[in-house]
Amino acid sequence: MNTISKNCTHCQNRLCIHKVPIFSSLTHEDIMKVETLIHHREYRKGDCIYKEGDKLDSIVIINEGSAKALKYTADGREQILYVFSEGDFFGEQYLLRDQIATFTVEALEKVKVCMFSKENFTQLILNYPNIAMQIIEELGERVTQLLNTIQNIGAKSVDARVSSLLLDFSKKYGKKVPEGILIRLPLSREGMANYLGLARETVSRKLGQFESEGYIQSVSNKSILLKEEDVIKEIAGDI
Repeated sequence: MNTISKNCTHCQNRLCIHKVPIFSSLTHEDIMKVETLIHHREYRKGDCIYKEGDKLDSIVIINEGSAKALKYTADGREQILYVFSEGDFFGEQYLLRDQIATFTVEALEKVKVCMFSKENFTQLILNYPNIAMQIIEELGERVTQLLNTIQNIGAKSVDARVSSLLLDFSKKYGKKVPEGILIRLPLSREGMANYLGLARETVSRKLGQFESEGYIQSVSNKSILLKEEDVIKEIAGDI
């Protein structure tokens, strides 16, 4: 179940366009104009923001919370393709031509989104070409990450795949603390396994090994302390 609003107080003075890199080139005056084009929705954990096969007519920006893009394999197993967090956007590929969604996006927690209709977003790009350039850069980075995910599944060892995921999460969800980097995990152990194409037991066992070796520390089911970032980078092949 989701709710919809056109009032920007919905964002509680934390407007999505202030947070999203693609709008960074806008002046304050431009931002005020863009705000009038935004619609808002809220989703609960487990709600589908859209499903594979849906016909879409909006670009969606995460204002609060996180969501996962997923597909199901032939044997019914969930494969997570991408995790969207605050400031990320999706649906842009369906605005350029009439297509149906090729994957499902599901809320991982309570999510607030800002939405632009196809008509409004097209006008936005025409009025502000810098936004189009920012989108191209963002999509390039996303393609790189998806290619890395494919490489992780097909080529890297289990140690390297789990380490790469920890590093990715540390960049997006980590906070520097005296002991290292405290990571708020957007996915459960099962979700991490689905992201990496591994069994949940394999991921849990590998995290347990890393913890026993002193590289990480489990704080809770939702948090991990990355204590030895350089070691994890070396295992991931980033050094």
